[in-house]
Amino acid sequence: MEGLLVVDKPLGVSSMDVVRRVRRAAGLGRRFKVGHAGTLDPLATGVVVCCLGKATRAVEQLMGLTKVYDAVVDLSAFTTTDDREGERQEVAVAQIPDEATVRQVLATFIGEVEQVPPVYSAVHVDGQRAYKLARRGEQPDMPARTVRIDAIELNRYDWPLLDITVTCGRGTYIRSLARDIGVRLGTGGHLASLRRTAVGPYTLDKAITFDRLESPLRQEDLLPTPA
Repeated sequence: MEGLLVVDKPLGVSSMDVVRRVRRAAGLGRRFKVGHAGTLDPLATGVVVCCLGKATRAVEQLMGLTKVYDAVVDLSAFTTTDDREGERQEVAVAQIPDEATVRQVLATFIGEVEQVPPVYSAVHVDGQRAYKLARRGEQPDMPARTVRIDAIELNRYDWPLLDITVTCGRGTYIRSLARDIGVRLGTGGHLASLRRTAVGPYTLDKAITFDRLESPLRQEDLLPTPA
């Protein structure tokens, strides 16, 4: 069995849970190669591209594709994890920003920007995962890195919630973007919800549900491996 399978990951499930379910549905043993082309946090939903068999050779190519996210940012507070799972750090907002100000700030993030990953992330710091250091009560030094944000569309703004669609390149943390938007607005900022709607041409309309993986997969269920 070889090819790609686009799965609509539900809330509370890890990307590796999706891979394990795909392997089981395909009737494959542990030694058979199955991977994914880009992690989604358990609190995020949407497109996970799974690669089966020789298609795993395309993982790096797929991870370089442009991604699209629908995100809701809560501007009322920061959190320790930069999403709603973490401990809230309340912010006294002197003046609630109007929509024009929000649009101006969003525009400043377009292009190549320096971004500090969340402390609770899988980024390596001194040979260890940052989230493991953070869970031990340490404060890892998170170096900034350059990421590419192609577009941010404002869908709805109803204080304190900001609904946006982000088109971006590899390595962009939407949690970090939520935090940084809040910093520039002089408010709080953390990710309230996140849904990935596309990885390159692999969109939600090409995805199967997680429940579908309760039934056996066949070769004809898979998409072809990119050239």
